[in-house]
Amino acid sequence: MSRLNVGNLFNENEDGAPVVSGISTFSSPHYFVPPSGSTAQRPSSPGEGMIRFNTDSGHLEYYTGQLWVDVITNNNELGNQLVTNSAGGTGTRALTGGGYNGSTQQDHIDYLSISTLGNAQDFGNLNSARYAMTGLSNSTRGIVAGGSPVPTNMEFVTIASTGNGTSFGTIASHGEFPIGLANQTRGIVAGGTTVDTISYIKIASTGDSQDFGNLTVARRRPTACASSVRGIVAGGQTINVIDYLTISTTGNSQDFGDCMSNVLTAGGCSNSVRGIFAGGSRPSPFTQASSEFITIATTGNGQEFGDLTVARSALSAASSSTRAVFMGGYFSPNNYDTVDSMEIMTTGNAIDFGDLNESFNSGKFGFSNGHGGI
Repeated sequence: MSRLNVGNLFNENEDGAPVVSGISTFSSPHYFVPPSGSTAQRPSSPGEGMIRFNTDSGHLEYYTGQLWVDVITNNNELGNQLVTNSAGGTGTRALTGGGYNGSTQQDHIDYLSISTLGNAQDFGNLNSARYAMTGLSNSTRGIVAGGSPVPTNMEFVTIASTGNGTSFGTIASHGEFPIGLANQTRGIVAGGTTVDTISYIKIASTGDSQDFGNLTVARRRPTACASSVRGIVAGGQTINVIDYLTISTTGNSQDFGDCMSNVLTAGGCSNSVRGIFAGGSRPSPFTQASSEFITIATTGNGQEFGDLTVARSALSAASSSTRAVFMGGYFSPNNYDTVDSMEIMTTGNAIDFGDLNESFNSGKFGFSNGHGGI
């Protein structure tokens, strides 16, 4: 084994840029400081494997040969491990926020731990109070996009921390109530105020959305879920159609099947196998407590799953690999702070999980760092 033991390295011009090769071990009881800079200061012609600290995101990142991605430490054991309910933050974390209380938009963000039961805790605030937006996430970062009154704005939060939203970029105008889904690298936003538009972003970076394609039919207030490969967009105002798309490509969506009924503003989430759509406005004989499931890798119609503890629409949803939570919602004349829990790979009625901090819950976003797309 070779060893290099020096305090400083310089090349012959003393400008700090030597080439060091052939070292098999680099060790120190202290630390080393990698190159750092903003996203705009990234090398113009990077090489595969380059690593740097991004001062905008606060993360290490490396170049894959095609794009810059975060160096991710996948640790879902968040919070105070001595507390055994949702306040402790243990397990996969769900976030929900924003919304409308009947007179004003909200900016508050809550978090809860899906593997436990208990009430939500304060996370921070959005940059802009809004409702009728959507949310999407990977294991590190959550994105909030669209809505009213800021339909083209996006912002992000780091799920493992607490704090306020940070500007991400702009998104094509989807209007109110689009829907979001994601895998580890790419986020998708689809539908909105009677549009068939699909847009995509790279979650690890910041920037504006790009065009993906179109849904089979324009729709407002749909719901969605995803595996790491496939995204599902279901329902919408007066619509029961389910579409699917391949997240890593671009192009128009294709027909998957149908929901059990026309459904809008349902809560949608999934593990890598099964998606669940719960609540929402549904015509008789279904109710706003009804839920249904699909198998993401196949095609086909929704099948009955069970009922929520309280009938409601405009609720947000998030999931771990085993459990779905459905948060808040609205059923005239009431806003709800209720959080329900369902075990994804079974069928049956929901159980009570706990409560959100506020009942300003119409049009909130929802996402987690452990859903089926990751």
